[in-house]
Amino acid sequence: MENEIQFQNRLDLGELSETVSKLEKEIGKVIVGQKDLIRQMLIALFADGHLLIEGVPGIAKTLAVKLLAKSIDAKYSRIQFTPDLMPSDVTGTNVFNLSKGEFQFNAGPVFGNIILIDEINRAPAKTQAALFEVMEERQVTLEGKAHIMERPFNVFATQNPIEHEGTYRLPEAQLDRFLFKISVGYPTLDEEVEILLRTQERKSKLEIDEISPVVSGSKITEFQKLIKEIIIEESLRKYIAQLVHKTRLHNSIYLGASPRAGIFIMNTARANAALEGRDFVTPEDIRYVLYPVLNHRIQLTPEKELEGQTVKNVVNNIVQTVEVPR
Repeated sequence: MENEIQFQNRLDLGELSETVSKLEKEIGKVIVGQKDLIRQMLIALFADGHLLIEGVPGIAKTLAVKLLAKSIDAKYSRIQFTPDLMPSDVTGTNVFNLSKGEFQFNAGPVFGNIILIDEINRAPAKTQAALFEVMEERQVTLEGKAHIMERPFNVFATQNPIEHEGTYRLPEAQLDRFLFKISVGYPTLDEEVEILLRTQERKSKLEIDEISPVVSGSKITEFQKLIKEIIIEESLRKYIAQLVHKTRLHNSIYLGASPRAGIFIMNTARANAALEGRDFVTPEDIRYVLYPVLNHRIQLTPEKELEGQTVKNVVNNIVQTVEVPR
């Protein structure tokens, strides 16, 4: 259209945009709907962060991560969390090598590129603590020696709602290491009909067999570095700071967001801008990522929870009280 605003990117995002389209197409071969889930998975991947997906069993949380991992030519590792899982079952341990007469490090399943932790809230706090260092610093320290993770290193975890039997509430320090927390709901009626149709047409073929790698792990690492070059104006950085600061003053909130939340909002807004084909951030990018970043970082007062108030409603209220930069 003649009146459409044109802009020219300072950064070359052509290869990134092509890769995003390929990844969405591959995952879309199996997943019906769930566009926000797929988009936010990709944002977490390219923003070099970790993602927590919450929802009832049977809505393709685990499958979505497996499909993303299959679409990337990198080392994929799945860890099923259970109440009897030990920290060493995750990170690894030193094993004595009789032939060499010395201890050698036997790496655990967390050593990979795309890590799926299934039902993360079914393991106790001791096992959760094993993830603190590796998710934050991308390394595992054992007996004074640091074992560095190979890049890319992204953790995608699923969990059932905490009201379900056999679940543990994740420690706050653990939750804070996740870039996003996404709550996934049921499909619509039309989507469910499509799911049944695709399942019937697939017959005995596995869903994962339909997926092929479309990008290498090393290329993902390059894209993660490129995201950091996305432009964000000073007014938008101030906008993010104001939104985060408001969470500490709101009368419905018992625990507000930390400065890490602001950093994650900025990083994910950059990633969303890049996925939209822009090398600059807009207020819309910030508003899109705001709730997934704050979802697990703020706590409502007990009184507001009893009244039926939700974190999403409070976040929306905060957005309406902060002036949008022009």
